[in-house]
Amino acid sequence: MFNFFPHIYFGPDSLSRFDGAIKFEWILTNGLGGYASSTVLNVNTRKFHGLLFVAFNPPVNRHLLLSKVDEEVWVGKNRYPLGSNQFRDVIYPEGYHRLKGFEMNPFPTFYYQVEGIFLKKEVFMPHQKNVIVIIYDVFNSLKEAAELRIYPLINMRHFYRTTRRGDFQVSKEKIMGGVLFKFFPKTGFLLISSTAGSYVDCGDIWIEKIYFRKDDSRGENCFDDCLQPGFFSLDLNPKEKTRFYLAAFGGIKKERILSAYLQLGRKDALEKLFSEEMKRQERLLKNFYGRRQIKRGDWLSWLLLAADSFIVWRKWTGKKSIIAGYHWFEDWGRDALISLPGLTLITGRFKDAEEMLLTFVEYCKDGLVPSRFPEETEGKPEYSSVDASLWFLNAVLQYLKYTGNFDFVRKNLWDTMQDICEHYIHGTRFGIHMDRDGLIVHGPRLTWMDASVNGVPVTPREGKAVEIQALWYNALKIMEILSLEFHSENQAIKYHNLASHAKKSFNEKFWNGEYLYDVIHEEQGDPSFRPNQIIAICLDFPILETSRMESVVETVQNRLLTPYGLRTLAPDDSRYVGIYSGSFSLRDSAYHNGTVWAWLLGPFITAFLKTRGYGDYWRRFALERFLKPLFQVEPYRAGLGSLSEIFDGDPPHLPRGCISQAWSVAEPLRAYVEDVLFERAPFEKKVLRLSEKSNNA
Repeated sequence: MFNFFPHIYFGPDSLSRFDGAIKFEWILTNGLGGYASSTVLNVNTRKFHGLLFVAFNPPVNRHLLLSKVDEEVWVGKNRYPLGSNQFRDVIYPEGYHRLKGFEMNPFPTFYYQVEGIFLKKEVFMPHQKNVIVIIYDVFNSLKEAAELRIYPLINMRHFYRTTRRGDFQVSKEKIMGGVLFKFFPKTGFLLISSTAGSYVDCGDIWIEKIYFRKDDSRGENCFDDCLQPGFFSLDLNPKEKTRFYLAAFGGIKKERILSAYLQLGRKDALEKLFSEEMKRQERLLKNFYGRRQIKRGDWLSWLLLAADSFIVWRKWTGKKSIIAGYHWFEDWGRDALISLPGLTLITGRFKDAEEMLLTFVEYCKDGLVPSRFPEETEGKPEYSSVDASLWFLNAVLQYLKYTGNFDFVRKNLWDTMQDICEHYIHGTRFGIHMDRDGLIVHGPRLTWMDASVNGVPVTPREGKAVEIQALWYNALKIMEILSLEFHSENQAIKYHNLASHAKKSFNEKFWNGEYLYDVIHEEQGDPSFRPNQIIAICLDFPILETSRMESVVETVQNRLLTPYGLRTLAPDDSRYVGIYSGSFSLRDSAYHNGTVWAWLLGPFITAFLKTRGYGDYWRRFALERFLKPLFQVEPYRAGLGSLSEIFDGDPPHLPRGCISQAWSVAEPLRAYVEDVLFERAPFEKKVLRLSEKSNNA
């Protein structure tokens, strides 16, 4: 079983170079919005690092309950710390020097050595449970006994905040094998137990001003205080091997935590839990490879496991959703719908895709699907996006291409799809409406380039943005073919005529010689050279005339392409910012003005190969020139096993933003399977043939 998983390993040479090793991060998720994450040195560098983050309102309202656990070994009167924490001017203790190896296969595992004692520490997070489990394997090769102490550092804070001493208090209740902590004034519970040894209460010791270097570099709160309430003590007998489990259960309901502990807290139950999670992840890989003749590779397996990490259960709807990125993003409409094909359809998770689509149907309002769901149960969704509804229609088409399930669409989605189009035609919120030229007009901060500084949009795109028109035309063609399939010929004719009018206007107004204007506003074209124009080619129903496609693709390739994605603005533009760093305002100014986005590689590769007829040579070319750096380098240099959100526009294009981003994984992965490997959706020809039928009607 274990040989099936991908593998990442760091040896003692790499780990001994602190400033280099501290940049590598790992993350585990539980499908509820909760997660565990840190660095390969077990030194937290962000407020978003910790061993147990629990989503109090899954998958959002995430709170840190357990920051980390630090170990130390006692041999006689000699103390050997294994853990480390960074303070402003010092690393203390320097236990990372005793870290001799780190690997992921697929879970993070740490190998320590001190004197003649060897300690292996493996961390895993069970699916759909607010639990973190550490498996310890210890061998005492000495002729004398030793003692292992494990110190939990507990916390209680929202994951965007930091703690100051006294922000929370705890009461303690000893239970068999561990201790239950009740936090107040904010309610929460944390139960930590060990299958061996005993818990020693040493009062409330605050570890103050733990320093987060990543947050400091981003101009954010960078000091945190944690409570060290005691430790677990375990005797290590001479020449003996010991295997035991440390588990932490978190949440806001005491009775649920106690129930979970009674069910899962025993050694045999935790062993079973570990085996079940290994088998679950193994099934994810086998289900993908088993349905295709695709060669298994470590980087591809990592991306498939990463794809699973974004799919979460939303308590509010009782259905599946998609987390936009870890550590700090939530489930957003645009991100979810762009990511849906790559995360659920090429991986065969059609039931998950259906649940996501049904969620957007349930909360569609005035023709708009939610751009963001709230943190609190009683909150209301936000509807501040012009493109999310159009990406919804595209996601329905992709679903049909993979399932052929027209009955599901007609019964559950069709009314909403028609409602969206009618509102876009006649007008809805934020000034969104169809103009006389058949194109969609919208406000300044409604596209995916929505960053702002002090409430002022950094890239105001008021008017008619190029990708919105492409998505609108694609939506009209989808509605045309489905109207015909659902026996509404008059409606099909209506959508056909609207699509033809929009396409004619688009090609008259957006063409700028060799590329497309980014926005048309008051009949004036914005010549800013941005990647949004590639959407006019990559969709199933491209709005751009075929004769102009190759010019756009080549110009985008020459001016925007980097090894990790497309820049958001050409470097020769005076507004270009090549480094994404500094304060919030500085980063937001760079976000869409030169910063590289990995997700755009998906649409780019689709467009590139579409213009070259998907020939064998060009598919190999796309893999070698466009995808290999992202796929075969990036999973091993930042967020291990996943793909970062963004990269600097300037070489060496350092990874920035989230260490694991849904659409960064989803879109390049989709393009790799569908376009490079040419593993097309099974019902694609049948569905798209409806367009030919419509044109002949």
